[in-house]
Amino acid sequence: MGSWFSLRWFTSSTLTSFDWENPFWLYLIPVIPFIMIIRWLILTRLMQKLPVALTKKDLRSDPISVLRHIPPFLFLLALALILVALARPQSTNEQVEQWSEGIDIMLVIDISESMNIEDFRPNRLEAAKEVARNFVAGRFQDRIGLVVFSGDAFSRAPLTTDYELLNSYIDDISFDLIESRGTAIGSSIAVATNRLRESESKSKVMILLSDGDNTAGNIDPVTAAQLAHAYGIKIYTIAIGKEGKVPFGTDFFGRPRYVENTLDETNLREIAKIGKGNFYRVSDKEALQQVFDEIDRLEKAEIKETRYKDTTDFYLVYLKWAMAFFLTWVLLKSTFVTSALTD
Repeated sequence: MGSWFSLRWFTSSTLTSFDWENPFWLYLIPVIPFIMIIRWLILTRLMQKLPVALTKKDLRSDPISVLRHIPPFLFLLALALILVALARPQSTNEQVEQWSEGIDIMLVIDISESMNIEDFRPNRLEAAKEVARNFVAGRFQDRIGLVVFSGDAFSRAPLTTDYELLNSYIDDISFDLIESRGTAIGSSIAVATNRLRESESKSKVMILLSDGDNTAGNIDPVTAAQLAHAYGIKIYTIAIGKEGKVPFGTDFFGRPRYVENTLDETNLREIAKIGKGNFYRVSDKEALQQVFDEIDRLEKAEIKETRYKDTTDFYLVYLKWAMAFFLTWVLLKSTFVTSALTD
């Protein structure tokens, strides 16, 4: 911060920027003037006085008499600066490094035609995408990948910690990514397992979101779940959608069209049971968000911190100033300045 012989050490911006190791010494500084006043009163009483009779016209003030106040003032400053030095002004540069062992997570999202149903706003797929983005935003150093499926399944994004890139893949999810129609749940589990099987993470998680039964693909969902379990993958399944009549597009006249919606939960429940995870059924976007929040809490890796502190002491600066004022006081104490107009 430069040479000690600089007035900037006494600016408010400099003094307020310090961390004080022993701040209680600072509270003694306001006491110093009172000590000096008491000292002056005592010396005034004890000082020998000679009775001198002067007429009023002979009494006059001499400006040089003000000089006698300089040495006590310098002594006061030296004492105050010693207290500042004892308070140990410091500057601390702290760095915090956070890390965790991390979890590998595959998001498996159904993009079949029924995900366009509008019982979620604006539809089931868009609601799922928004909740998935929120889930990604809450993770720390976890590798997350993405699999989408309808009549077939493919890996949309490999396991990555580049969450910005992952969110761009989530944003680009649409119904036309896969041409074949249907709901290939077994195939989606197999593709996600293939991404996770070589992972060395202690915790491997699959989150499967679907609104239908397995109607496509050449792999049975239960068999695929057993294979995933063999690789140590935990599976959470989420059944999305309301039962009964739900809005699905508009008719020829622009009026809302309703279709009958049913969902057999058996497969999804069995998959979660085999995968040692949980099964959830959600009928609105708020419930879907709550499910992802719960999974987020259940699958949190312990975050560890390493703190580095670089501390610089500045007490020596104020101690040097104190010594300078003290030596000046000693020099002036035996000169005419101290005794000016005292005799």
